[in-house]
Amino acid sequence: MADLRVNIGGLEFKNPVTTASGTFGNGEEFEDFFDLDLLGGMFVKGMTLEPREGNDYPRMAETASGMLNAVGLQNKGVDHFIKEIYPRIKHFDTHIIPNINGSTVEDYIEVAEKLNEIETIPAIELNISCPNVKAGGMLFGTSCPSAIAVTEAVRKAYDKVLIVKLSPNVTDIAEIAKGVEGAGADSVSLINTLLGMAVDAEKRKSVLSTVTGGLSGPAVKPVALRMVWQVYNAVKIPVFGIGGIMNATDAVEFMLAGAAAVQVGTANFIDPQIPVKIIKGIENYLERHHFDSVSELTGAMEI
Repeated sequence: MADLRVNIGGLEFKNPVTTASGTFGNGEEFEDFFDLDLLGGMFVKGMTLEPREGNDYPRMAETASGMLNAVGLQNKGVDHFIKEIYPRIKHFDTHIIPNINGSTVEDYIEVAEKLNEIETIPAIELNISCPNVKAGGMLFGTSCPSAIAVTEAVRKAYDKVLIVKLSPNVTDIAEIAKGVEGAGADSVSLINTLLGMAVDAEKRKSVLSTVTGGLSGPAVKPVALRMVWQVYNAVKIPVFGIGGIMNATDAVEFMLAGAAAVQVGTANFIDPQIPVKIIKGIENYLERHHFDSVSELTGAMEI
């Protein structure tokens, strides 16, 4: 049987299949569907320093081969996660990785410092697709200097594995990946959602209350694959591949393009057992193609 273990920044994952933040809640919602201990890891719902109400409804819409969301980081804040949620989920035998967000660099630092104190949380995912209020609402992740600045600041405050989640809504994602690598990131995850919108022709209105939202699902997969490949060839740190992974073949394609591990997102809404099906599918692929280790897949695509 092939070895499914992967190493990300010195942290060993039992397999390369994890769940993407914002699509899996805090894990509890999926306990009735499968044994969560089978997962390589769970990227739990994004959290901020203070509670956030999120955007007005409607804030989700189905699209051709995907979905739009404009939830707006609704959450009860990092302190609530630490005191109320984490004690309920810490027994799972998998890596629980918080996704952290902020409107200022100082927000990010404070959230990271609080999570750094929890010994059994081995990593955080830094979501830099958030508006920097001190820069007029510009997203941290769409500017290389601001992406570097927030990564450097969090790196100083956080001494465990730091994964930076990259926005695809940029001209050169490889440049930003190299920037955050130089700023101390142990890994990058990509892609976050693509900016999109939906219009109701009969009502002559936008479907989402915010007009625009984040597009995810199969529709984004070709873009995500391209960006993972570009980033893999630009950096030396491991890459988490995200974007339209609906089955094991999709996951293998991302790994062949350069991902060391994957995050499963929108597919969880369609089939709540899909992560374990993908794990088994990857095992079958490795056996059929005579690979000894799943890590041999990373970047093995022939050009």
